[in-house]
Amino acid sequence: MKMETMPEVTKTENGVFWKNTYEKFEAQVYVPKTELPGDILNYGFIAPYLLVFADKPLQQNEAISFARAKGLEKLAAAFDSSVVFISPVADGKICEWKNAEPDILSEIISNSRIHQYHKDGVVIANNFFRHSIDGYYIRGAIFRAVLIGYGEGADYIAENCLHHFEGDGLWGRSDLAPATCILNGLTVAPEVGADDIPVISYGNSDDANALFESRCKHFIKRAREPSPEEFISDYYSFAKQFRRMNGPLQIDPDLEKDGLVIEPGIAEVKTSSDNCGDDKGTKNHKIGYFAFYNKGLFDSPDAKPVPLVLGFHGGGDSCFFFSTMAGWAKIAHRHNFLLVTIENHLNSTATEMIELLEILKKKYSIDTTRIYATGFSMGGCKTWDMIQEYPEVLAAAAPMDATFDVGCNVYGNKVEKGINTTVPVPVFYAGGEVTPLPELPFQEQKCLDRMAYVLLLNNAELAERYEQEVTLENKDTWENKIWGINGDEVEQSYDESRDATLTMQKFRSTDGRILSVFASISGQGHDCREHTCEHAWQFMSQFTRQ
Repeated sequence: MKMETMPEVTKTENGVFWKNTYEKFEAQVYVPKTELPGDILNYGFIAPYLLVFADKPLQQNEAISFARAKGLEKLAAAFDSSVVFISPVADGKICEWKNAEPDILSEIISNSRIHQYHKDGVVIANNFFRHSIDGYYIRGAIFRAVLIGYGEGADYIAENCLHHFEGDGLWGRSDLAPATCILNGLTVAPEVGADDIPVISYGNSDDANALFESRCKHFIKRAREPSPEEFISDYYSFAKQFRRMNGPLQIDPDLEKDGLVIEPGIAEVKTSSDNCGDDKGTKNHKIGYFAFYNKGLFDSPDAKPVPLVLGFHGGGDSCFFFSTMAGWAKIAHRHNFLLVTIENHLNSTATEMIELLEILKKKYSIDTTRIYATGFSMGGCKTWDMIQEYPEVLAAAAPMDATFDVGCNVYGNKVEKGINTTVPVPVFYAGGEVTPLPELPFQEQKCLDRMAYVLLLNNAELAERYEQEVTLENKDTWENKIWGINGDEVEQSYDESRDATLTMQKFRSTDGRILSVFASISGQGHDCREHTCEHAWQFMSQFTRQ
């Protein structure tokens, strides 16, 4: 039972409130006021999805008071998030927890999303290509689901949610489980079906705690229910680190504790004539971004101008999704450069990126000879825009996992100003070998054409041979089943974390340099991960634009 329309939203003294009834549960969503500019910057990927299983159903005022008294309101506001109260439903009516269906969590996950389009705690699933809305969802990162149970609600979690299950995950049906469970006042023995579900126990019996300690890899206990300040402290010191994408529990390093600065920013630029995003036709519009850099990088006595990597996330994703999932924040931390990821970049053009660059140059000491661009999926297409339209600013680029036809921009429209055919740009391109989308030359003509464009642009020794010999019609006889021909050099690198091999075809230019690298990743679908991006940085960082 999906939410087909925007729910009726009630304004409260400190936020907004709405509710919706699904087949097996009712959700009451309280979205507290926040100082964060959530309409421009998307914190959804790092925000806890606070799912409260209260002892008894609460009315609106009771739920808001409850959230405030427990510290949930303050925690949600710190991430531009919400507090979602769950009540069980049977035969269309709210029922007692003891009569609830055992798979409520699965239905909650199916009706939850994060997305760049959201309002009042509701995701508005705007389809960029079809120009339509695919539905409405509770805004919440399912991979950061924090189940918080009290009394009978805690009993329900303990008996039904401490295990893995198959459900509607980020990329179709997958293995799911909570990121953390917080249990208050249990009256039943917990049924721990998986040892990788972190648990916080508040005021529970010695027997229950002994069982948790023996079966859970990640567990802390407190003798009593915490104060709001203690609850928030436990979230930051324990629960915040856990994330579960598809199946395995992942533990995020605390990069800020290790000295990485994460700095939000908003810049206003002139809207270019080719903008076909939400700001089309306006005079000016705002661009949100996050800057990642090591503490002291710009203000030490011997500080020098630093390299800049512009990062573009995939369609429907966010800065934090890209910087975390693709590992660029960790790479910036390791190699001491400035990473700036652009929020909702489909509303901005390559021309507007050039104006943003000028703004960033005034704010940060940037080495203008070492500006790089990279992106995943639609962000890869935006990176191609930079190569096509403004090559003179780039020392190198790493578009990943997507391309439009040569000469088209990120909106699929022809570039009216004409495209770059004379200024070489070192390119590292990568795609998954089992992706369902067209990323590699053997899959679709536009991918083959893009490879030919790069080889010609970079004066590759094999460019003429490629253009003459490689066609989709003769791909059954290709010497390289993915790219058509082999590179002048081939390098492979094993990614132990993914049990995958990155194979890099390296093409030599007429000046003897390797300016074009085309890489494929075994066993990978439409995805972009740190191992590949590390290799992309190692390649790009060799080059400067004088």
